Amino acid sequence: MRAAYIEQLGPPDVIRYGELPAPLAGPTDVLVDVLATAVDPVDAYVRSGVFRTPVDFPFVIGRDLVGTVAGTGPGAGGFRAGDRVWCNSLGHGGRQGAAAERAVVAADRLYRLPEGVDPDTAVAAVHPAATAHLALFVHGRLRLGETVLVAGAAGNVGSALVAFAARAGARVLATAGARDAGYCAELGAAEVFDYRDPELAGTIRRAAPEGVDLYLDTAGVNDLETTLGLLARRGRVVLLAGAGTRPVLPASALYMNDRSVVGFVISHATTVELAEAATAVGDLLGRGLLRPRHIEVLPLSAAAETHARMERGELRGRRAVLRTDLT
Repeated sequence: MRAAYIEQLGPPDVIRYGELPAPLAGPTDVLVDVLATAVDPVDAYVRSGVFRTPVDFPFVIGRDLVGTVAGTGPGAGGFRAGDRVWCNSLGHGGRQGAAAERAVVAADRLYRLPEGVDPDTAVAAVHPAATAHLALFVHGRLRLGETVLVAGAAGNVGSALVAFAARAGARVLATAGARDAGYCAELGAAEVFDYRDPELAGTIRRAAPEGVDLYLDTAGVNDLETTLGLLARRGRVVLLAGAGTRPVLPASALYMNDRSVVGFVISHATTVELAEAATAVGDLLGRGLLRPRHIEVLPLSAAAETHARMERGELRGRRAVLRTDLT
């Protein structure tokens, strides 16, 4: 099979495109003919070694796929040849990745794609959306009627956070660029604030005088001194980005008000948590409520250059999808 793979950790130019032996499904695995895979920032963390995880070389990169079931092991009940499926947890934890013509997926990490959903839209949406769901409900412990602030609400994860939180009955406040205010409002944000506003903190305090119950930072700024001052008593902060930041932690603002700060990466999610998120993601996909605004479709052979463009910031605001059927 043709695959995008690496033989050592390093920068984007370590990615190779060529022939590898096709994988074989084990007793509880599903063999998938891959149609499309997405390029995620976390793929770069794994490829470069920033995120430490077991890697067997040659190592197929990529985490997400949409494809069709080609065959199953005897213990992979529920899937049949021809089923349209998706997965968002390959390429780490000792599992080979998704950027290949075929992939083996454990049955408990594979989910059916709702009828009528475009595969490029799906593969672009599932990873950010599952991340958002887990951030809100597992790590953020969101409850009905709470006030949620999403920083970076127009991004891939941020927009999914807004959609999920609004549907869960939260009052959603959002920060984004002024030109994205309408988009965030369409997703369900009650109020949208320009993140460039020099008086942003004061504007948020006036909008939520009792404080914000849940603050989700997808922008990676991680200014905890300001953020903690916006929280209600027992407010929570979930950090989803900013691996290189070293913020000041105002301890008294935490323990004097029963507040908490938690970091979260989807790579540590359990299969049960992933399956719960997949159910919610599938529901929104089927309803047409998860639609990445800008998708760039490229051949699988463009994996190395696409990683390089992502690291240069050229894909900001867009989702790159690599197709196995393009040359």
